[in-house]
Amino acid sequence: MPAIKAVTVFGGAASGLDPVCRETALALGRGLARAGITVIFGGGSIGMMGAVADGALGEGGEVIGIIPDFLARREIAHTSVSEMIVTDSMHSRKRRMFELSDAFVTLPGGLGTLDETFEMITWRQLDLHSKPIIICDAGGWAGPFLALIEALIAQGFAPDHARGLYEVLGSAEAVVARLSELPAIEEATAVSRL
Repeated sequence: MPAIKAVTVFGGAASGLDPVCRETALALGRGLARAGITVIFGGGSIGMMGAVADGALGEGGEVIGIIPDFLARREIAHTSVSEMIVTDSMHSRKRRMFELSDAFVTLPGGLGTLDETFEMITWRQLDLHSKPIIICDAGGWAGPFLALIEALIAQGFAPDHARGLYEVLGSAEAVVARLSELPAIEEATAVSRL
């Protein structure tokens, strides 16, 4: 099986109040670059997005930003990336991230980060893909998100196997180590069903 070569990293346009979040984003970017894994991210130069890109670029890594045209100014598009793809909508941004990635990693973030993460988990539940999804629980950020999923399972709105649609790891180093163990999965038909 081929190794994972490109990972989409979801993360906020803000850095949050806990410094460990930004430190984790920088460390993840550095670790992915050192592992030879291309970073695909939301294209912004600010917050968690900017930090993961800066970490990877600082190690000479390849970084591809994908940003909708209406957000290019608002989130201050990163000007130092290897490639910047500008899309016409949020949906086309997520679809392009999906197409280019072998796996997904979620860092701390807000509503947009949750939206992106839930969409990839949902697509996986619907058998539209089987790419790995890793949630990096930097500083305990993912606790409420995971509690929501547990509540949905407890209330009968999500199946028990929903817990197996993603993995939760506590550090950037653990995420990079796990990605190095996982094979890339070929999925030729999934994109046509999105």
